[in-house]
Amino acid sequence: MKLKYSLFVVLASTILNTLALAQSDRAQNPIIWADVPDMSMIRVGDTYFMSSTTMHMSPGVPIMKSKDLVNWQIVNYAYQILDDVDALNLDNGKNAYGKGSWASSIRYHNGMFYVSTFSQTTGKTYVYSTKYIEKGPWNEVSFSPSLHDNTLFFDDDGRVYMITGNGKLRIVELNADASGIKPGGEDKVIIENASLPAGNNIMLGAEGSQLFKVNGKYYLFNITWPRGGMRTVVIHRAEKITGPWEGRMAFQDLGVAQGGMVDTPDGKWYAYLFRDFGSVGRIPYLVPMKWEDGWPVIGIEGKVPETLDLPASNGLIPGIVASDEFSRLKGDPALPLIWQWNHNPDNSLWSVTQRKGYLRLKTGRVDTLIVSARNTLTQRTFGPECSGSTSIDVSNMKDGDFAGLALLQRKFGMVGIKYSNGSKTIVMVSAQSGKPIEVQNIPLTRKTIYLKAYCDFRERVDIASFFYSLDCKTWTQIGSQLKMEYSMPHFMGYRFGLFNYATKTPGGYVDFDWFRVK
Repeated sequence: MKLKYSLFVVLASTILNTLALAQSDRAQNPIIWADVPDMSMIRVGDTYFMSSTTMHMSPGVPIMKSKDLVNWQIVNYAYQILDDVDALNLDNGKNAYGKGSWASSIRYHNGMFYVSTFSQTTGKTYVYSTKYIEKGPWNEVSFSPSLHDNTLFFDDDGRVYMITGNGKLRIVELNADASGIKPGGEDKVIIENASLPAGNNIMLGAEGSQLFKVNGKYYLFNITWPRGGMRTVVIHRAEKITGPWEGRMAFQDLGVAQGGMVDTPDGKWYAYLFRDFGSVGRIPYLVPMKWEDGWPVIGIEGKVPETLDLPASNGLIPGIVASDEFSRLKGDPALPLIWQWNHNPDNSLWSVTQRKGYLRLKTGRVDTLIVSARNTLTQRTFGPECSGSTSIDVSNMKDGDFAGLALLQRKFGMVGIKYSNGSKTIVMVSAQSGKPIEVQNIPLTRKTIYLKAYCDFRERVDIASFFYSLDCKTWTQIGSQLKMEYSMPHFMGYRFGLFNYATKTPGGYVDFDWFRVK
């Protein structure tokens, strides 16, 4: 009996190990466990390109590239700054948190790549175009009004359109080069209530339009949200772009919604969608799709699968997030593409050349809070767990300066160095209550300090902890844990942020030796 039991245990263990190994060789959902919302995706030959939303960050509209739909890397941005206005510059008490540019649309037409977006901040619609999506240069055109959640579409007959709106969807014809609205062109409502397939009790009208043409028919993807329910995919189809359109509720599982569809070179189809996932942000999923009676059918028996028949992920480092030693060879860009500034930077106040191998952040004005200070350099946090650490030389701070490492959102947390009345202290600040509170401070007599922030996004625990070290070997927790919260108006997952701002006298600076993610 013992022998039979032992053989059973060995056999069961072998099967489980084999299944685990098989799963590890396959892609898993979410495809990217980081804030990459409002994806728009195309395939050009055997290469996929994706654009996304980063709103108030600069540079903006990240362009990502993949060969397998799973492993992505940032290869460019559509713009360096969206516009030069107070809200985007964090000037005169204004900001663009949760605004800036929203859902983009990426297209490839006649050898040119196009990316469109829109902005409530400026009241404009933007179209960027280039032959070389990874290197540019980009040509920019903008026009009024701001066409909400627009999908750019080049039809087979040479006409160019955008479909835009919330609930009530409208078609607007553009000039042939997508440079503006075509005088006398098509401009009318094509669907009076695009949410209707999901019912009458709706809390979010259908938006996030993405338009496709397959086998001569038009397919329009939208997200809507029934009250008391979950984020839902609605699809409409038509024989003509102007309609009439017929709609269906296409997918409803885990709140995974908003996006479109893409095919592989070997004929497989996937819906690319995203999911609200707490403080880490809005994270992308791939869901297998097939065709039945001329309609896209999303999911495996209507559900999001945990694994996919695609290659396994190699991880988000270094394609989406990355460490940086701030050492630059001749010809290197000043900052790798994983970095974005919180709002438009003041380029006169930062450098990676003034001290070789360091990022220097210099103060140029007086601020009271990190969320109003310019030149906070950020990159995404990521799940299920992550940490970011840095080394800072604080010997050139001025009285009133505060520099360090933040987890940036409305309810931010910070660990850093404050210089006040001739002495420096290591400080942990928490804005969990909605207002910043200095939780703990410890005297510092050294010129170099090491700081770390750790995030736990497992099962939406959304807890962060902060640490300091004097030797980069022994780490000591400081202050309290931060209960992270994805909240408005930032409308973005938490980000690591390197910061330095003055509260009394501008002109001081700190040097960051490195930033490392794990």
